Amino acid sequence: MATQNVVITAPNFEWAKFDIVGLAPLVMNKFSQKAREQMMKDQEAGHKKKKGEKKEPKDFNACYEGAIHRSTDGWIGMPCAAFRNAMISACRLVGFKMTLTKLAVFIEPDGFDEDEGTPLIKIGGEPRKFESYVRNVKGIDIRIRPQFLKWSARISVRFDADTFSFDDIANLMMRAGLQVGIGEGRPDSKMSAGQGWGLFSI
Repeated sequence: MATQNVVITAPNFEWAKFDIVGLAPLVMNKFSQKAREQMMKDQEAGHKKKKGEKKEPKDFNACYEGAIHRSTDGWIGMPCAAFRNAMISACRLVGFKMTLTKLAVFIEPDGFDEDEGTPLIKIGGEPRKFESYVRNVKGIDIRIRPQFLKWSARISVRFDADTFSFDDIANLMMRAGLQVGIGEGRPDSKMSAGQGWGLFSI
């Protein structure tokens, strides 16, 4: 029986850093700790809310604060996954396999979310309270979310140099910023065609 030698090369990673500037407002919508705790409380109770049961008043300021990704050092950031997912999604535009990109492109975090540990990229700029109206099963609801009208970030990308060149990564990042977007209301939103938010340029 003939033997076959399998040669596996060592990982060949390189890094690329990009300064990006927002071209459209950035809206974030973290699933807040309070919402998670309420969901656990309801599930542990093991019953559905009865019709006519009194609903607690909504604390809009708490909703706003709960939607912010705040790092353990106090700054506001966006999940690294938002940028990575945008780059992966942009591969559809150039006919490259997204499954391979998942194994070859990674975003290096600036820090981590203070209550859930999500890897974050620091966002430069000041958020404001943004009021929006959304439809749900009960009708129309008011949501308060943090919105950056002007924003920027520095992103460090670790990539497999046997799969992508530096120019490939730069072009993929540009496509992610100009055609996919990040955050709520981005053009590549799974729920709709988006609001045109979350776009950026290098």
